[in-house]
Amino acid sequence: MAGAQTQADAHADATLDELRVILAPQIAQAAVFDGWSEAALLSAAEHEGVDPAVARLAFPSKGPQGRAMEMICAWITSVDAAMLAHFADGRLDTMKIRDRIRALVTFRLHASAGLEEALSRALAIQAMPQNLARSLKTGWSSADAMWRLAGDTATDYNHYTKRALLGSIYAATLAVFVSDESEAKADTLAFLDRRIEGVMRFEKTKAQLLQQREHFDVARFLGRLRYPQA
Repeated sequence: MAGAQTQADAHADATLDELRVILAPQIAQAAVFDGWSEAALLSAAEHEGVDPAVARLAFPSKGPQGRAMEMICAWITSVDAAMLAHFADGRLDTMKIRDRIRALVTFRLHASAGLEEALSRALAIQAMPQNLARSLKTGWSSADAMWRLAGDTATDYNHYTKRALLGSIYAATLAVFVSDESEAKADTLAFLDRRIEGVMRFEKTKAQLLQQREHFDVARFLGRLRYPQA
C-alpha cells in the first residue's frame, strides 16, 4: 500500500501527456492478456497508483478502437523516449551508419520482447483503415527519431527517402518478430540485416548516380550530338 501511495504522489503533478507515457508500458504488459482494452488501462492505473478516472481521461475513447489506438501510440512514444535516453551517451558515435541503425532497431525489438501478443494485436489495430493515417504518422516519427540519433542531418529529399525506407524496414521487421520462435530471435535479426544491407546498396548506387549527374555536361553532350567526332 505504501509503495502504491508513493507512486500516486509521484504522479500527482504529471500532465495527461506525461501520464500517457507513464502508463503505456504497463498497459502493454496487460495487453498481452487483456488486449488493448479498458481492462488493460485499469490494470496499469492500479499498478502505477493512478486514479482510474484520470487514466480514462488520459486515454479518451474516440469511437471504435479509438482508445486502443491512443494507448498504442502512447506505447510507441514511450519506446521512442526510452531509445533516446538509452543512446544519449553518444555510444553510437563510433559505429558505422549501418551498425547504428541496427542497434537502434534492435533496441526497439528488445523493448517488445515478451510482449509479442500485445504487439501482434497492436499491429492489427494499426492496420485498420480508420487508423492508417495515424499509424503512418507514428511510424514516420519513430523513423525520424532513429535517423536523428544515427546522426543524419539531411534536409533535402534524402531526409524523406531515408525515413520512408527505415519506416518500411522497421514495420517489416516487426511483422517477422511477432511470430519468430527461433532462439534469441535469430531469424528476425537475420531478416533485419538483409534489409539494412539492401538499403546500404541502394544508397551507394544512388550516390554514384548523383555523382555522375553532377559531372554530366549537357552543353558538351548536345555538341557531340550535333558535331559527332570523326
